[in-house]
Amino acid sequence: MRHVAALGLMVGMLGISAVPARADATAFLGITATPSARAVRGFAIGAGLVIVGFEFEYANTTEDAVESAPSLRTGMGNLLLQTPPVSKTQLYVTVGGGLYRERLGESQETHVATNVGGGAKVSLFGPIRLRLDYRVFMLRGKALHPHPQRFYAGVNLAF
Repeated sequence: MRHVAALGLMVGMLGISAVPARADATAFLGITATPSARAVRGFAIGAGLVIVGFEFEYANTTEDAVESAPSLRTGMGNLLLQTPPVSKTQLYVTVGGGLYRERLGESQETHVATNVGGGAKVSLFGPIRLRLDYRVFMLRGKALHPHPQRFYAGVNLAF
């Protein structure tokens, strides 16, 4: 019985001292460098505590038929492990999974994908931050380019 009371007291103390969840949204532009550099644009919306966060992200990379570089659309759910903000900068690593669609001309593949990466959120003023992000994707199925890489910069709004 003493263990139950102690556990209840610990849970209550954690509830009182818990950090409130925070959310943010990012609109971004960047490049997908595989097999050639093409524009990518998208958005992410997430929530989390100080160290652990979750986000949903959608991105669309344009096709380049001349270079035989397919378009790529991704919808990913990601887990972020992040540092507390230090000197206006918060670093993070991320891993996630979701769906993709790769298309080149009439050829198309839709399947599951995973990704790993990392980046930084840098405070600019108020709730506005610059977000820099790098990802490597692992596309399953018969993707023409199964390991595309992406880099983006975005405007991040914390709320």
